Amino acid sequence: MGPQTDGPPPLKKMILPALFVGGLFYVSFFRTPPPPPLIVVSGRALGTSWTLKVAASDVGGRGAELSELVGEVLAEVDGAMSTYKSDSELMVLNGADGLTPVALSKDLGVVLAEALDISAASDGAFDVTVGPLVSAWGFGPQKTQIAPTAAVLAALEPMVGTDKLELTPAGITKAHPGVFIDLSAIAKGYAVDLVVARLQGAGVENLLMELGGEIVARGHGPTGQLWRLGIETPSSTERQVFHAVDLDDAAMATSGDYRQYYEHEGRRVSHLIDPRVGRPIDHKLASVTVVAQRCSTADGWATALSVLGEKEGLAVAESLGLKAFFIIRDDDGGFFTAATAQFSALGQAHD
Repeated sequence: MGPQTDGPPPLKKMILPALFVGGLFYVSFFRTPPPPPLIVVSGRALGTSWTLKVAASDVGGRGAELSELVGEVLAEVDGAMSTYKSDSELMVLNGADGLTPVALSKDLGVVLAEALDISAASDGAFDVTVGPLVSAWGFGPQKTQIAPTAAVLAALEPMVGTDKLELTPAGITKAHPGVFIDLSAIAKGYAVDLVVARLQGAGVENLLMELGGEIVARGHGPTGQLWRLGIETPSSTERQVFHAVDLDDAAMATSGDYRQYYEHEGRRVSHLIDPRVGRPIDHKLASVTVVAQRCSTADGWATALSVLGEKEGLAVAESLGLKAFFIIRDDDGGFFTAATAQFSALGQAHD
């Protein structure tokens, strides 16, 4: 009789397939699944670039649709608030004689009202009529590196100051026909707010929207964590993260003097003009970052605190409960920092 062929196979032959199948089960069951992909769309508008990041689980394959939505909203803001479009609503207002109230669209009225509020709360450091002074110091459409004379500055004085504007339910009037309103220090923030509102209306809840450095985060990123943003080192030659902060349904904006400036008679001439004295800022504050619920608020206050400087700005920010982070130059070419208690209380802020 030949050898038995029935019965259980040898134990060794059973163990190896079992281990292999068990291993597959372990890998497939316990392996951490890869994070869902991130949809990223970008473009250019309002003279700068924009980027939208959305957790793909929110929107599926709607990237092209979202890009179109963002473009439409930014075109609306550009048509209302651009100083480079002669037919924008703002430029029509700038061309008016100022004696008769000019009616405003909802968006322009909201932005101007907030700008005037920030101006009042900052003792005039934030001023949407400062444009003529900015141009006089060489940072307007015609770039120069020549400081204006005292006579030029004196001639501009009647045209600069938010006290030259009066906003009423009927519209806005200007005390001088030459008053020129420039909303570049707050309009981008408002545009981001408007884009985010439209996106949320379209069912997008987990997003990060950035326009020219003004940022709004809502919900979480693709891994389920808060969106983490870097505050840039104030350098004109390189881009490095100086400090990181996690945004929890908040907006963030940074203002600084380290990109637009020139040297004149051994002194640094910044594009940030203090409208209260008609001259560029003269202090050691390199940049300030503000976190707020609305990006227009963060945008406007970042500029206002940059003008006020590290001492006055920090005092004002503390008194108003602003979340503000200051990067200040030291005497050795380095930096040190200061922050309001409200910013320091952000649980997710860390280096």
